[in-house]
Amino acid sequence: MPELPEVETIRRGLNQLTLNQEITGGDVLLYRTIAYPFSVEEFLTGMKGSAIATWYRRGKYLLAELSLSPSSSTLGIHLRMTGQLLWLHQDEPLHKHTRVRLFFRNEHELRFVDQRTFGQMWWVPPTVAPESIMTGLGKLAVDPFSPEFTVEYLALKLRNRRPIKTALLDQSVVAGLGNIYADEALFLSGVLPETLCTDLQLEQIERLRSCIIQVLEASIEAGGTTFSNFLNVRGVNGNYGGVAWVYNRAGEPCRVCGTAIQRTRLAGRSSHYCVQCQR
Repeated sequence: MPELPEVETIRRGLNQLTLNQEITGGDVLLYRTIAYPFSVEEFLTGMKGSAIATWYRRGKYLLAELSLSPSSSTLGIHLRMTGQLLWLHQDEPLHKHTRVRLFFRNEHELRFVDQRTFGQMWWVPPTVAPESIMTGLGKLAVDPFSPEFTVEYLALKLRNRRPIKTALLDQSVVAGLGNIYADEALFLSGVLPETLCTDLQLEQIERLRSCIIQVLEASIEAGGTTFSNFLNVRGVNGNYGGVAWVYNRAGEPCRVCGTAIQRTRLAGRSSHYCVQCQR
């Protein structure tokens, strides 16, 4: 699943390529991709004639402000497991798993490709708060890059007896963090994934907060991670996977101490760690 760095990479690419370009129409090839409104015709008609003023990100959600005088509406997207947003010329052959196409005046299109079909798109009408339609937005915690993501905030959120890895995957604790970067941040902070939140010392929480930000910044710089499906808007793989500390490296030597990286499962999700570097 694309996590914060992948979604942020896409957001930046979209802001470089799609701003101030008018949406002239579209085509929905898989109706259930449209989460709102329930009418596909209303979804396409609502955006037609508007231009994208800006893209922003909330957790793993992408939102576009669509300008159309005298007011603006919102296009919301969640990529889920395998969603891709590709900026292509309209003559490009359709990918097998193309679900939605949005057409622009310059003969380009924004194409939503999604193999597993879990991704969703919303059109939120003018004067309507996105949170009232995209209800998942209201459940998100603060963003790791927000000034509100302080040591005190994180310590307060970790006052329970569940494993720290499980807590970090909870979007009401940290918005945008997922399996890859939770493993990476725990390695850099020297904390085992099974460690109970209540057993963490304040200095460990402080280090963990810093490492979360560090690993997310490093991945954004590398264009995100591609292990299976992720591509940026130009169709290019992310490069962070080649330098990952532990994620997807079970059995390989730790980049710090040489000990074989271990893999276990917590709450149904894989966790990768080094028994020497993490305690």
